[in-house]
Amino acid sequence: MTERQILEQHAQQHLVWLRNDLRTQDNPALYEASQQGHVIAVFVITHKQWESHHDSHTKLSLIYQRLKVLQEELGSLGIPLKVIEAKQYSHIPQALLELGKSLSISGLWFNNEYPLNESRRDRAVEKHFVAEGLSVHRFHGDVIFPPGSVLTGQNEMFQVFTPFARRWRQLFRQGFSKHGLSPYPKPKRQKSDILLNNIPHDDIPPFGEPLKESQGRSHEKSHDESYRQSYRDDLWPANSQAIHRKLTAFAQKRLERYGEDRDMPSLPGTSTLSPYLTIGALGIRECLAAAEKSAAKQPGSNTTLLDEWLDCTWVTELIWREFYRHIMAAHPKISWGKCFRPAGDNVRWDDNEKAFQAWCEGNTGFPIVDAGMRQLKQTGWMHNRVRMITAAFLAKLTLVDWHKGEAFFMQHLIDGDFASNNGGWQWSASVGADAAPYFRIFNPYRQAERFDPEGEYVRRFVPELQSLPAKQIHKPSLEQCRQLGYPDPIIDYSQARKRALAVLEAAFKHGQ
Repeated sequence: MTERQILEQHAQQHLVWLRNDLRTQDNPALYEASQQGHVIAVFVITHKQWESHHDSHTKLSLIYQRLKVLQEELGSLGIPLKVIEAKQYSHIPQALLELGKSLSISGLWFNNEYPLNESRRDRAVEKHFVAEGLSVHRFHGDVIFPPGSVLTGQNEMFQVFTPFARRWRQLFRQGFSKHGLSPYPKPKRQKSDILLNNIPHDDIPPFGEPLKESQGRSHEKSHDESYRQSYRDDLWPANSQAIHRKLTAFAQKRLERYGEDRDMPSLPGTSTLSPYLTIGALGIRECLAAAEKSAAKQPGSNTTLLDEWLDCTWVTELIWREFYRHIMAAHPKISWGKCFRPAGDNVRWDDNEKAFQAWCEGNTGFPIVDAGMRQLKQTGWMHNRVRMITAAFLAKLTLVDWHKGEAFFMQHLIDGDFASNNGGWQWSASVGADAAPYFRIFNPYRQAERFDPEGEYVRRFVPELQSLPAKQIHKPSLEQCRQLGYPDPIIDYSQARKRALAVLEAAFKHGQ
């Protein structure tokens, strides 16, 4: 019996298109589809598109590892996972439609993505399916409140974070009291293994290797070798048990002190869950549920703790994530590389390739900056406080176009997320929504002394300076630099600050 004959005997086959939602729990599209009939899952590999979006080798390797885990988890639910290939997003509508027809599906289900290219791709896919009489079902699995739903009293998009966060919390409290906003459960197990047995899982090769010819279109190994990194399973495990252990451990042991410890890069004060949120191995509702559960277990806790845990600093950071998604969706120009603040497009950036390369390699002569850049290249991740320091250093003190730093981060970050990365860079360059004022320029020496007072973080990633005491490690003398084989500073901070103020003031005054 052929696949088509088998499928025709089992009406209501639903195709669930997985993208940045690689999980079985808290997955609205997967769960809702499973409530309506048999489910077949599909993931589309798009190397050319990923390359054009600067997705890093470590991030894509994590995706591949996660797909293998997901294949097993779906299999335990009787759900086969198909893996097909398309070079560009523009090829996906036809590729998915051909797959859907071959499997006799009655509808397509997926969770929305909000960047411009992804939104256009999804509209094209929906148009193709609807034209063939197939239903399309879309959900918001990446956010609590979809873009356009958190608005001012005048029904306008917020442009400043604090009132956005206030309104977000108001809406959450209203929704929480009505229906809980709890994570979606795993889909129910399919009654029969007939789909799983007759539509075998596709092999998922290591990242960079082609699929078998029968699994999709031809594939070229084209990912830029200049930013390949080794994926480290010891740092970023892909299995669900390890991911949820990390979430639980953070919520139970470190969440309470997150507000105090999160800015100290030498401490394990952050959640390090961002890679899993980025690829969707972990859902936003799962994170909020963990925060709520942690608060409920605190001594003296009671059922009135919603305000307490919802106002915690970590939840604020999760709301920042949603804020940048709302901004991106409301202002497509951001996806075109434009600044949120028009004055930002007037800045006369300095095309200083030597300074940019020194920054990329972690050889600026500013220890806290170099420690961050080396951490990024060694691990695929950088502490958030240091991301702010390194980004501000490049954009303001060297006046290198922030777009170059944005792309470099994406090419190396395992948690590279367009909305958050772009939002962070525009904030650091003072050209984004609710950005730092242009005249606020981080002093990397003071930042280091404040957030790495003993120099532990710098010693970890800048071994040349390990022998220096805390009072000297963040600003070694030129003689010490040369004796220890550490580069001289590429700029004079005071002079660079004056130059930055002059250039930025001219741009922002012109833009008013």
